[in-house]
Amino acid sequence: MIQLADNLWVRHYPLSILGSQHGRTVTVIRLKSGKLIIHSMAPFTAADVAEIRALGTPGWLVESMLLHDTYSRKGWQAFGSDLPFLGPPGFSEIVKFPTEPLLPAPPEWEGEIKVMPVGGAPKLLEHAFLHIPSRTLIVADLVFNFPANETGWNRFFHRHIAGIKGHPGMSRVFKMCITDPAAFIASVDDIIATRFERLIVGHGEVVERGGWEALAAAVKAALPGA
Repeated sequence: MIQLADNLWVRHYPLSILGSQHGRTVTVIRLKSGKLIIHSMAPFTAADVAEIRALGTPGWLVESMLLHDTYSRKGWQAFGSDLPFLGPPGFSEIVKFPTEPLLPAPPEWEGEIKVMPVGGAPKLLEHAFLHIPSRTLIVADLVFNFPANETGWNRFFHRHIAGIKGHPGMSRVFKMCITDPAAFIASVDDIIATRFERLIVGHGEVVERGGWEALAAAVKAALPGA
C-alpha cells in the first residue's frame, strides 16, 4: 500500500484490456472510527488482505460504477461475504450477489466522505467519492490518467482506440454513454466546485496537485461546449 495522506492509501494492480495495460487502482480510506472503506476491487491475495486489515477494520467494499465489476466477486470473496458491498443501482444484477446502495451513504461516513453521483450517463451510473480531510477525489472511469510518455501498443490503444487524448482525459466509451450532456455537466460542475486537490483515478496515475483544474480541463476537452 502507498500512503498518500493521513488515513488514505492506494495500491495499483495489473489489468489488461486487449493487450494494453490499463491497471486498476484500489483506494483504502480509514475513518476516524478505525473502519476501512475499500474502494475498487482487485485480485487480492491473502497477503494483500492481511496488509489491508492491518490498517484498520474493513467496514465496506465499494464499486462506484456499473462497468467496474471485473474483480468484484474476487474482492467480495477475499474479504468475506458478510461485509457490506456497496454499488450503484442495478449492480447486484450484474455481479450476481447482494449489494447495497451507495446513496444514501452510511451515517458513519458523515463529515469524512461525500458521495456525488455523475449524472447524464445511466449505463454507467458513476459515483465520485470525496475524502474531505485530504481534499481527495476518487473516481472510477470518469477520467483516466495514463503516463504521457507511453509508447508502443499502450500509447496507440489509449490515444487512438480508447480516444484518451489528455492527461488526464476522458475515454471515447464514457463520452458515448453520456445521453444527457446537461445533466452530466451540471453534476461535474458540482464535483469541481468542491475544489479538491488530489485526484485518484481508477486507471492510471494519481494527480497530486490541481485535481479540480485537471478534471475541468479533461471534461472541457471531451465536451467542448461544457
